[in-house]
Amino acid sequence: MLAGPAPAWRRTTGVLVVGSGAAGLTAALRLAECGIETVVLTRADLLDSCTDWAQGGLAAVWAGDDTPDLHRHDTLVAGAGLCEDNAVRTLVAEAPRAIRRLVARGADFDRGPDGAYDLHLEGGHAARRILHAGGDATGHEVALTLARAAVRADADPDLPLTIAADARAVDVLTDAAGAACGVRVRTADGTVGDWLAGAVVLASGGIGQAWGLTTNPPVATGDGQAMAWRAGAALRDMEFVQFHPTVLWLDPADRVPGDRGVLISEAVRGEGAVLVDDRGERVMAGHHPLADLAPRDVVSAQMQAHMATRGATHLFLDARHLGADGWQKRFPSILALCRERGIDPVSAPIPVRPGAHYLCGGIEADLDGRTGLPGLYAVGEVAGTGVQGANRLASNSITEGLVAGHRVAALLARRPLPTPGEPVERPRVPLADPAARTDLHEVMDGSVGVLRDAPGLTAALAALDTPPNAVRLDDDTLDQTNLHTVARLVATAAAARTESRGCHRRADHPGTDDSWRRHLSLTIGPAASILVADEPMPSTDDLTLGVSA
Repeated sequence: MLAGPAPAWRRTTGVLVVGSGAAGLTAALRLAECGIETVVLTRADLLDSCTDWAQGGLAAVWAGDDTPDLHRHDTLVAGAGLCEDNAVRTLVAEAPRAIRRLVARGADFDRGPDGAYDLHLEGGHAARRILHAGGDATGHEVALTLARAAVRADADPDLPLTIAADARAVDVLTDAAGAACGVRVRTADGTVGDWLAGAVVLASGGIGQAWGLTTNPPVATGDGQAMAWRAGAALRDMEFVQFHPTVLWLDPADRVPGDRGVLISEAVRGEGAVLVDDRGERVMAGHHPLADLAPRDVVSAQMQAHMATRGATHLFLDARHLGADGWQKRFPSILALCRERGIDPVSAPIPVRPGAHYLCGGIEADLDGRTGLPGLYAVGEVAGTGVQGANRLASNSITEGLVAGHRVAALLARRPLPTPGEPVERPRVPLADPAARTDLHEVMDGSVGVLRDAPGLTAALAALDTPPNAVRLDDDTLDQTNLHTVARLVATAAAARTESRGCHRRADHPGTDDSWRRHLSLTIGPAASILVADEPMPSTDDLTLGVSA
């Protein structure tokens, strides 16, 4: 547990949901509708989530020429041999129903002139199956729909849902038997208390803020992953961090401190945009049968290699063929964000480079949210369910959140919740000084980015070994402490996996090694050391899968 003040208050509920993205709110709404007392903890407000920032869409089978087997195949191929096939089968089978439930709550997705959904194509997909809203504002539509439903439920005396905004989860509480029994919480006034619960559902999103260039919002600081690890849960496949190939690059002299990383959605390439270098030469031509629509791991790795060859800081995405009308109709948000930063995609290629985007691993869990720690559940990006494997297929993430959020609620509603046990104190973990954020970014960007090698990872782990200690438990300190924890976990797993697979690329081990077709599991050891174990994968019945290069 983190060092900090003693709890000043105690409350109890049935289920405590940490996070307000697609997975968390889907779970909370369904739990309340089943009559289960539920509290949603969100560290800012309901719309502060990775879901709200997502530009890409929701993958599901809608068209007559598409099938669940094709969606499954594309997911398994992108996952490079580390997908859990049963979880993928469940995802693709339940995806349409999950989205229909969202539509029933009021979500409005783009449709064509005939009234049918306007389906997009994205990298790694063999068919048009991506739903969008507002062209490139899909995540906001999902987040807004669920947030409005949650606010209505909170105000409804017949629904036992409470939204606790500006309430920061600090640690998962455990009882004498090691079961999760609640969460230690820091409220907006700086006081700390214990919120006990029969079940804790972590849905707190990703870890992108561990890198200097990321598509993630400021709240993506690895809180759920770090808390679960400190509580004794296993984390799986933390080396598989997907770097989105096309994040807007700005000269450092032109950047505004704290400005968001602007994601140039994969759907732009789906509409014909191509990657080029400063000479106008195609970057992906001849490197993959799908060229610019290859899976993200392939595109990011090739971009990084091409930049190294050219000595370039960035490349360009040329989408001028869309014209002003095409940009305004299909990608109005991206167009506005680029123009606000002095880039006009209508008249010039967009400067881009890979940026930290999505954690394919996470807290070891199944698609029902169950972890190895009794009483603790994990859904959405915080969870490593095996759906995403070694590399996430585009637009599967919010879909997974909707499916897993519904499933964990159904699971918890099927049986009586236990009475939470009495929390016990665990060994204290020191706090990290927020002044070290720049140093952390330099380590992660330089040695734990798209391409990695043994000397760089060894140096990264040495640099992360002794962080400066902080004495005050506040939001900045919590951010840095959790980021430092997940950075150690990612670097440890990356150093252990001596092969290239999916979005984990080792320059010193460029090939895929079939003996590495297994998960890596990380747990806490004495003095907050990291224990590494491995878990062989079950055989895949009808596909031979490896790196999709």
